[in-house]
Amino acid sequence: MSLFAVVCLAVAGSAQAEDAFSLTSSALTDGGMLPADLKCARDGGSGASPPLEWHDVPVGTESFALIMHHYPRGTTAGFDTPSHYWLLWNVPADFTKIGRGNPASIGDEGADKDRMRTGYTSPCSPGGQQHEYTITVYALNGPMDDLPGYDDRQVDWQMMTNALEGKVISSAQLSFLN
Repeated sequence: MSLFAVVCLAVAGSAQAEDAFSLTSSALTDGGMLPADLKCARDGGSGASPPLEWHDVPVGTESFALIMHHYPRGTTAGFDTPSHYWLLWNVPADFTKIGRGNPASIGDEGADKDRMRTGYTSPCSPGGQQHEYTITVYALNGPMDDLPGYDDRQVDWQMMTNALEGKVISSAQLSFLN
């Protein structure tokens, strides 16, 4: 199954499985600008991940996963592989929020944007260009057995989306600009 099909199924499954499942942030407005304090250090921010909370969790959810990504200029959603800024899995089903900077180190994290370490990469749009970033939380029907039970910089977009296949009950998104 192609990456495009996985993303489409996740979105379609979201609408069919549980219309109320939603993702919010006390720091972000859907479609709004990234607050200055969450920008990358180069742009004067802390570089911390935003606080997130999801609501109306679908029945049967056994764990959560999260992806933050954007499509760089010249790439196409559903066709090209996006730049990933956060890959997070093995978030227990009884967690419905992650604090700013993920201080409790909830879940396991994959490669950062540059594949140099694990964890969150804060957006740093080059040359004053504006990009749209999307955070998606996935309600899953079981653990992501195809991924390790620890932080691993070998886990990239492709591995993460492959591991989501057949596991997504519903998904919810939040997008912002930087």
